[in-house]
Amino acid sequence: MENHNAPTLETERLILRKFTENDIEALFDIYKDEEVNTFLPWFPLKSLEEAEKFFKDKYIEAYKQSKGYKYAICLKADNIPIGYVNVSIEENHDLGYGLRKEFWHKGIVTEACRAVVKQVKKDGFLYITATHDINNPRSGEVMKQLGMSYKYTFEEQWQPKDIRVTFRMYQLNFDGQNVRVYKEYWNKYAVHFIESDI
Repeated sequence: MENHNAPTLETERLILRKFTENDIEALFDIYKDEEVNTFLPWFPLKSLEEAEKFFKDKYIEAYKQSKGYKYAICLKADNIPIGYVNVSIEENHDLGYGLRKEFWHKGIVTEACRAVVKQVKKDGFLYITATHDINNPRSGEVMKQLGMSYKYTFEEQWQPKDIRVTFRMYQLNFDGQNVRVYKEYWNKYAVHFIESDI
């Protein structure tokens, strides 16, 4: 059986591929920056040793599965990771992304996400979701550029940072069933509501 885990994808400017052991330093550069990681569900990495453990825990284990979508974003010029795109194979099919800040505002994350979204659609996913902190509206703009629609907002005591965060949840249905809304966060968290003019 073919192992369909993060097959390499290419776009006009990018190569999307698995992280490897040779990428530890580049991975550290992505995950160590406090500003880049402000809105992400982990603390910035402090050392190459932490980066190595993070790689083993978050990527090596995921790559052992028969299917998965945990990608390094690399420029074609040098094939060195500058960010990542993930789509969860759990029921939420959550899309997540991050990029070193010197590459912000160049459309790189949107370009990378479009390629991965195209792949999961091809692989039979019916939908994807994504959430962003209301204090990080630029992330929401990426979701809109991908054709995702705002569905609802919820408050969560976010771990491991243990802070109160208000999230907006977006969704894109691939099969035209636009009434389908992933409701797990709505049902799980007591504070939830629908904002207007998003």
